[in-house]
Amino acid sequence: MSTTAVLIAAVVGGGVLLLMRRLFPRRKAAKLLQFPTDTMRGKTVIVTGANCGIGKALAGELLKLRARVIMACRDPRSAEDAARDLQSQAGPQQGEVVVKHLDLASLRSVRKFCEEINKEEAKIDVLVNNAGIFQCPYTKTEDGFEMQLGVNHLGHFLLTHLLLDLLKASSPSRIVVVSSKLYKYGQINFDDLNSERNYNKAACYSQSKLANLLFTLELAHQLEGTAVTVNALTPGMVRTRLGRHVHVPLLAKPLYHLASYVFLKSPLEGAQTPLYLACSPEVEGVSGKCFANCEEEELMAKATDEQAAKKLWDISRRMVGLAE
Repeated sequence: MSTTAVLIAAVVGGGVLLLMRRLFPRRKAAKLLQFPTDTMRGKTVIVTGANCGIGKALAGELLKLRARVIMACRDPRSAEDAARDLQSQAGPQQGEVVVKHLDLASLRSVRKFCEEINKEEAKIDVLVNNAGIFQCPYTKTEDGFEMQLGVNHLGHFLLTHLLLDLLKASSPSRIVVVSSKLYKYGQINFDDLNSERNYNKAACYSQSKLANLLFTLELAHQLEGTAVTVNALTPGMVRTRLGRHVHVPLLAKPLYHLASYVFLKSPLEGAQTPLYLACSPEVEGVSGKCFANCEEEELMAKATDEQAAKKLWDISRRMVGLAE
């Protein structure tokens, strides 16, 4: 490597480290939750996007707690590999893993998945809407939706609706929605939800994560009087494949990856809050809230706007074909 290349790498890498330090202060190791080993025995949990990242870590912890975990994933081969990996780590006393295909970028796939679940499963105790896509180039789902809105919000919107009857019949049951602190930079662009006039991948991701929170807010209202609860969470910055579409200069990549291990949470650490919301008796009966680090989080006003939540709910119903 030439001297010039070394200097460029040092400058770029140093800039990345400085940026990471400013954005993500050095963190303390997260305290991992401890539950009795049979906490989830006899319970069925669906986790979307369970083949990697937070979803895989969460599925592994639930398996150790003897849950029946349905890994709902777009890539069956990757999911099967992940399932074998989790089973090998969970020990002799573990729950059950079921792998099922679910492509949230296809409403047809969502409907097929829900038809199978409603036919095959006697109950669902917890639904974890975890899968997501982050700052991808402009693409559309099978149904013509902007990809981030389609996968992060609309796919899960339809999924939840089509499983609600079974969740109600299984009550007390829980719905857990994974959002992001980046919702703070989002706005719901009701005039152009599919971002066809102008596409900004970061703004569209933030819009989809704000939509998750508004969905949680309105769904909690819709579920009042039932024994089904819904809560959202923001996991923080976690080392996952979610950022695979983010461009990092080639020379800076080694330092970027090194910095991520210093400043970002591991997937297991990132899975603690969804695990808490899925399992903990402390949140039994709690609904319509958002949590971070296993504590209730105060949201910005735009994430608690009931009019916007109802408007988005009605539009989303029409977009996914649920409206009368």
